[in-house]
Amino acid sequence: MFDFSISQFPLVSRSGRIRRIVAEHRDSDISKVELLNLPGGAETFELAAKFCYGINFEITSSNVAQLLCVSDYLEMTEEYSKDNLASRTEEYLDSIVCKSLEMCVQVLKQSENLLPLADELNIVTRCIDAIASKACAEQIASSFSRLEYSSSGRLHMSKQAKGNDGGGGDWWIEDLSVLRIDLYQRVMNAMKCRGVRPESIGASLLSYAERQLTKTGHQEHEQAVVETIVALLPVEKLVVPISFLFGLLRRAVMLDASVSCRLDLERRIGSQLDMATLDDLLIPSFRHAGDTLFEIDTVHRILVNFSQQGGDDSEDEESVFECGDDSSPHTPSQSAMFKVAKLVDSYLAEIAPDANLDLPKFLLIAEALPLHARTLHDGLYRAIDLYLKAHQGLSDSDKKKLSKLIDFQKLSQEAGAHAAQNERLPLQSIVQVLYFEQLKLRSSLCTSYSDEETKPKQQQHQSWRINSGALSAAMSPKDNYASLRRENRELKLELARLRMRLNDLEKEHICMKRDMQRSHSRKFMSSFSKKMGKLSFFGGHHSSSRGSSSPSKQSFRTDSKAMERTCASMD
Repeated sequence: MFDFSISQFPLVSRSGRIRRIVAEHRDSDISKVELLNLPGGAETFELAAKFCYGINFEITSSNVAQLLCVSDYLEMTEEYSKDNLASRTEEYLDSIVCKSLEMCVQVLKQSENLLPLADELNIVTRCIDAIASKACAEQIASSFSRLEYSSSGRLHMSKQAKGNDGGGGDWWIEDLSVLRIDLYQRVMNAMKCRGVRPESIGASLLSYAERQLTKTGHQEHEQAVVETIVALLPVEKLVVPISFLFGLLRRAVMLDASVSCRLDLERRIGSQLDMATLDDLLIPSFRHAGDTLFEIDTVHRILVNFSQQGGDDSEDEESVFECGDDSSPHTPSQSAMFKVAKLVDSYLAEIAPDANLDLPKFLLIAEALPLHARTLHDGLYRAIDLYLKAHQGLSDSDKKKLSKLIDFQKLSQEAGAHAAQNERLPLQSIVQVLYFEQLKLRSSLCTSYSDEETKPKQQQHQSWRINSGALSAAMSPKDNYASLRRENRELKLELARLRMRLNDLEKEHICMKRDMQRSHSRKFMSSFSKKMGKLSFFGGHHSSSRGSSSPSKQSFRTDSKAMERTCASMD
């Protein structure tokens, strides 16, 4: 409520509203006029009164919206006076404000407290259209300025311009961040209709979110900001960083945003999950105290979206994000699948120590990807081992469920050695590890022999494998475990012998090459023949001298006994 002591006659000459009020009280001596809900308040009314009195003042982008609204409220139109306040402010808005993007933003900011009247007077719409048109024109002009002629005379975008994602015509991004969310949404929709680049829209959304969501505001306001930004995200992929999408998802979870908002973010993240990091996936849970530390169900839905509607990962053209279309879904590329598999294994290892993480939820994440996603199971084995360590009260059946996830043939040598001695694994799993380790040792032995020596040996190994299999089926798990360890020890000894023999041969070969370089005489050739007679690549099996053994064989036998003692002490 405010009071002004002014003469009514200047106001009556220009204001239709005040003229009508005075006419209604013609028979009585009116000394006070009450104006309810005056737009712009006392400061704006004072400017209108100055205009009526002929006192000069400046119309600017900071007061033009208020003056337009108050001139409409007071009916200061051409009907009551020529060059009245309404026509003067309309002219300023159209000829000055709408030519400048910055001034349009200022007018929109001033209009926030003048709604819905500012909307009814078309102030908001005119400013929004002007902003969209100016942004589009700036972008086009910037694109033309970055064109250059190639040596063949063709126009193309300069390399420096291609590296600049935001472009030179996106200086307006920061200016729009001051707008209220409802007006900002209308500006973004207008820009989309005008054809502003999706990358520019994405950059503006990121800037707006950083400015608005870092403030200490009400939960309702932040929720409205998150849901609106998600609704404004362009359909094209890769126009905003995936870390920004995860940031929005964290806020959506914390603010309990709408289901449609969260599902939209999960689908978008799933379509480019191979670009995510472990920190991105670790979304805190904001539910009751007995729940898990991190959002498990949310991550599972993201993984399902990745498997079902991941893009083809092509780099030469942008993939369009599609949601809700279940017909002929794309499958992720193999490289993307490998990246996500490693990411999931790291995520499982991170959440495994959580005491509130029950087995079904752990299995839900571990089984979310297809079997071919993992070429190496070391990460999965590590995560399962951490879960077994943190949940020691698991039953044998639950441990077997976890162990079934691991393909022990896809463990590295280090992981396999660890698993073979891991007492947290079920005994059947340890037997499996030892059996596959045995197969690998046999394969190494077979490849170490030459082709001629391999032929008779292959029958021995083949019968060994068959007998071992029969033994595995007939014996108890404990006996099978002991038998496999014994066979593996023997295989390791045999492999060590072969490696030592190969080292001796390599040393002899080096000496022979050195002698050949020093002398080409007949004496050398005679010495060379004698050495060749002593040297047998296949050991003592083909020696022409019965009952005699070379020094190399004697040293080999001595070393092999030492190896046996070493392996026995290790076991």
